[in-house]
Amino acid sequence: MTTAIPHDTDGRRSLDERRRTLLRTARDVADDLAADVIARDQAGKPPADETARLREAGLLAALTPPGPDRGADWRTGCAVIREIAAADSSVGDVLARHYVHTWSGRFYADHHHATALEEESVGEQWLWTGAVRAPVSPHEDTDGPELRLRRRTPGHVLSGRRFVDTAVAAADQIVVDAACAATGDVLVVRIPPGARGVTVESAHDRLGQRVAGAGEVVLDRVTITPEQVLGRRPHDEESTAPFTALAEPALRLALCQVGLGIAEGALTEARDLSRGGRAHRMPGEDPDLFLTYGELASAAQTATAVVNRATDVMARALDTGPHLDAEGAAGVAALVATAETVTSKAAMRITARVLELADAPGLDRFWRNARVLTAHRPAAHRLRSIGEHYLNGSHPAVPAFR
Repeated sequence: MTTAIPHDTDGRRSLDERRRTLLRTARDVADDLAADVIARDQAGKPPADETARLREAGLLAALTPPGPDRGADWRTGCAVIREIAAADSSVGDVLARHYVHTWSGRFYADHHHATALEEESVGEQWLWTGAVRAPVSPHEDTDGPELRLRRRTPGHVLSGRRFVDTAVAAADQIVVDAACAATGDVLVVRIPPGARGVTVESAHDRLGQRVAGAGEVVLDRVTITPEQVLGRRPHDEESTAPFTALAEPALRLALCQVGLGIAEGALTEARDLSRGGRAHRMPGEDPDLFLTYGELASAAQTATAVVNRATDVMARALDTGPHLDAEGAAGVAALVATAETVTSKAAMRITARVLELADAPGLDRFWRNARVLTAHRPAAHRLRSIGEHYLNGSHPAVPAFR
């Protein structure tokens, strides 16, 4: 079904060829997923078959951080996610979270630990997922993570439960944050789902993203070895290193690619249905239809431009690595919030309107999927963060008197 991705052994030509081959592979997988997407959405089963397709095509190994002879740069990884999401947004969601969580070693661990983990992930073709909470701003209240770590030489034991949005029953590694009872530190750890004391409870009857495999992971005194601890997650934004601060916006930007894929997939499918239903009519007979498609295509293209800009800026920030400064990290976060705002509006508008333009089984899945994907982060929260950055840059706002 796919072409093997050539090794990057000698210079730029091989790297470019690897990128082209990876994108061709993504298109092949997208075509394969599109063939039975409606039936799989209706069945709503955990993504065991879908993740097997990703693994067989080499996408799980390919979508890891770039390194010598392995991985994918940020721009290429995002292009792959968007291609898959346009065909099946549930699988795009799985792949987006997988790709970002494979960066966890770079965000939280030291260089040697991160490198060893990435190489093992590629070799074993691990599927990653997780739910790491972001540090809060100084003016936000938080109840803290509900997962608790207790010391047990030479590591810890972990107990609690956490909702995970994708592949909870199919993943090879689940990344979570948990509070250490002895020190109060919040540690980021990885958990193999097959470990003793780990059970998963799949979510059923979801409105959308039905094949993403969401559910809750329940942990009962699960042993966490020192090698499974990636590092410390700061309690608040002010104490977070700029590069580590990219972890949350990187995930949100990867999910923007999924939202954009939903919008593009819905618009393409509706267009093809409209063409098929009006093949006997001469061009220019339905100016209202042209107007509507013009408005929706413009919304999709605007969202694409904003997301592409944020993707480029994020790519440069990731390339900068630990030398990234606070101003650079704040700028990335503001652009990602803008991309989320524009993409959410475009995806909801397009997926709702296409239901009025074409009548076909399964077309409603685009709206349902967009609704679930965009429901977790209110627009007002994003707009406030954009406004705060516009007014104050990388410096936190001074709280107003009440």
